[in-house]
Amino acid sequence: METILIVDDEKNYPPILAAILEEEGYDTLMANSGHQAMDILRNSDVDLILADLKMPVMGGIELLEHVKTQDADIPVIMMTAHGTVEKAVEAMQKGAYTFIQKPFDNEQLVIFVKKALAVFNLVKENRNLRNTFLRQYGFGNIIGKSKPMRAIFDLIRKVAPSGASILIEGESGTGKELVARSIHFNSPRKEKPFIAVNCAALTETLLESELFGHEKGAFTGAASTRKGRFEVADEGTLFLDEIGELSQNLQVKLLRVLQEKTFERVGGSKPIHSDIRLIAATNKSLKKEVAAHRFRDDLYYRLNVVRIQLPPLRNRTEDIPLLASHFIKKYADERPDGKPVVDIEQAVIRMFYDYAWPGNIRELENIIERAMILCPEQTIRLSDLPLDFQDNASLPLNLEKIPENAKLIDTLTMVEKMMIERSLKLTGNVQARAAELLGIGKSGLSQKIKKFGLEVGSKK
Repeated sequence: METILIVDDEKNYPPILAAILEEEGYDTLMANSGHQAMDILRNSDVDLILADLKMPVMGGIELLEHVKTQDADIPVIMMTAHGTVEKAVEAMQKGAYTFIQKPFDNEQLVIFVKKALAVFNLVKENRNLRNTFLRQYGFGNIIGKSKPMRAIFDLIRKVAPSGASILIEGESGTGKELVARSIHFNSPRKEKPFIAVNCAALTETLLESELFGHEKGAFTGAASTRKGRFEVADEGTLFLDEIGELSQNLQVKLLRVLQEKTFERVGGSKPIHSDIRLIAATNKSLKKEVAAHRFRDDLYYRLNVVRIQLPPLRNRTEDIPLLASHFIKKYADERPDGKPVVDIEQAVIRMFYDYAWPGNIRELENIIERAMILCPEQTIRLSDLPLDFQDNASLPLNLEKIPENAKLIDTLTMVEKMMIERSLKLTGNVQARAAELLGIGKSGLSQKIKKFGLEVGSKK
């Protein structure tokens, strides 16, 4: 049975409204001021608040603001007298469910209350489901119930307490850093720093300084001594993302740190001890990189004490509804009208299942965030999705349409060109982002763009 809190400074008014609502089967609580209402909210579970807009000391809008800081989902219906409609509109902009103008018809009040409670019940149901999913299927902020993800959760639980080096492999956007953070925060080092470094984002010289620090005057611009990430992460976890991009020179230096647990700052000679747990990640196959002599085999075996292979989203499609629900909750505050999204059209879910997701979870999050902003109702529909996404999702590769005498190399070239064109469209021709979606380097993408004669704009 739902509980409704009625707040009005006119002492006779709350009992009258309580009698009406109790006849409909609701429990009621009454307050004659905003402060009294806040006291009740601190000690009672309330499903809806019916508050007068104009009250002394703490008015309806101020009460609304306090309520929303405690629980943004509780529906608040504002009661307004003649001439205060403008203030009521302001209240709705600040999160009120609706307003009803005094004097009002009892049936009208009951209709508003039933609609507001129906929405809130859906919100609570989604909230409870999400909490259940997180307890049953989540590990930290990683979400999944598919067989591959359950195996990964088990592996994280086993390896987190140890100090072993871990190598995480997976396509871009599969959540490698989330896994690294989950390992850290479930380890004995959780009270110490977690430091992340993207090895692909810096030049060799800058990355060396970033990792090992530098002494004052070590190079032009080194105006002061600076600690590197190995020092800052001491007794904690150092996460090296895109480890496959390390130069041969830095691979040697990293191997030495792992073997000897000491290093020197750039321009320095004093050995510095470092007690870190190293977690590395890559969107490449380091085993193949070793075979191609681009990555040292001795460093590979140092990193690969425990290997975690993250599946692409297309291989764990049963997790898509869970992930979509998680992102809906995450971006709830970006809704222009403040009203919650409570459902996703089945046609959208079907499209999500059919889509290849080259950008993996990161791409799904981007799609949901956009839909949350543009969705005019409380259900995400096909019309809320980007047109280019709809076009690509509705045109899966149909092997039956490929001629029987088609050469493999020609077919692969065609698919490669299609994927590059799609990634450039999805990222607005920003080549760095397109390369990330495809899981290749920026220089490699540039070569392929030239190879296929594609016209692009931004090269950032």
